[in-house]
Amino acid sequence: MSSHSNIIKAKLDEVPALAGAQLAYISIGSNLATRQGEPVELLQRAFAALAQLSDYPLLVSSLWESMPIDCPPESPRFVNAVAALRPRQGNPRELLASLQQIEDDFGRRRGAVRNAPRTLDLDMLSYGEVLMQEGELTLPHPRMHERAFVLKPLLEIAPHYRVPGMERPASELLREIVGQGTLTPINFAKSL
Repeated sequence: MSSHSNIIKAKLDEVPALAGAQLAYISIGSNLATRQGEPVELLQRAFAALAQLSDYPLLVSSLWESMPIDCPPESPRFVNAVAALRPRQGNPRELLASLQQIEDDFGRRRGAVRNAPRTLDLDMLSYGEVLMQEGELTLPHPRMHERAFVLKPLLEIAPHYRVPGMERPASELLREIVGQGTLTPINFAKSL
């Protein structure tokens, strides 16, 4: 387990204070550099921003480089991670608004092209055991179980995770899509 103040690189099982807590899992991705940095640096800065939304230190996965999926041709590779936080916000809609504000602060521009390259993408994967489909928020995330770049880092944090509403463990779901693109770990330990 490594730590840097309010950010911890650890498995949920190693943090007894979070046993039984309602956690929100957030998928983090970037494939565009900005004046603020390259995608790896943007994810590290995003960890700090997400930690401000948690009333306990943020749990983070390793960083992973992945091929773009369902993106326009010639899209650059992504840097991905997953974080777990104990939300300060009272409900998923408030947390979503905070996530979108962070994306905006990082220069995210939403356009007409679906899955276009982006400076920062924050997707709420789940919020405790909440099941909902309301406007632009569906929980759990409707495609999380189809994405190796989500499940691999998620299982780093929570090896026994089950997608709310699904009977099978996430580890089993990952085995079904193991051939989906290449995930390459990125060493960033020196920053934590």
